[in-house]
Amino acid sequence: MKVGVLGSGAVAKTLGAGFATHGHAVMFGTRDASKLADIAKQTGTHVGTFAEAADFGDVVVLAVKGSVAADVLRLAGAGVDGKVIIDPTNPIAATAPVNGVLSFFTAMNQSLMERLQDEFPNSRFVKAFNSVGNARMVDPSFSDGKPTMFICGNDEAAKEIVRGVCNTFGWDVLDLGAAEAARAIEPLCILWCIPGFRQNEWTHAFKVLHE
Repeated sequence: MKVGVLGSGAVAKTLGAGFATHGHAVMFGTRDASKLADIAKQTGTHVGTFAEAADFGDVVVLAVKGSVAADVLRLAGAGVDGKVIIDPTNPIAATAPVNGVLSFFTAMNQSLMERLQDEFPNSRFVKAFNSVGNARMVDPSFSDGKPTMFICGNDEAAKEIVRGVCNTFGWDVLDLGAAEAARAIEPLCILWCIPGFRQNEWTHAFKVLHE
């Protein structure tokens, strides 16, 4: 499929390269194409504006800071209408962590993805890839087996597409239901980051165990 990746940071580069490696056509969307020149050359991907990348993609990846996610989608314009949007964003506040614990700019009873779904009702948001660092997002390797990727969203067909992506990228998937579940999935970022900030350990992932 064709994938439009909105963003030019580490998450955007990792997921964009992952899609390219697994045989998909990729266009990055950015305000500054120079940030993506190297990765585009390495992976044979293309670079355009946010609107161009959104228009290009059958699936759109919103790989930007949570604080600018809505602004980027506005710049993407009509290109996100009706699209499956993979949402790895987290609502991290612009304050330093306290004893390793990040602050969010959302409250417990609302997630960033819900805000985005409300503002862009024609888009089909699926939360995924927000609960692990970019170095382990694609083809993770752990001695204890495949880690768990938590997803949620209101559109069942969209979640099936994202489930397939996660499986291809080496993850087991746990679907936690509708968009409200992002209120629980997004704070996993806080939990995941604590060992990093406290012990500089950034190589872990979550796994749900079943009897």
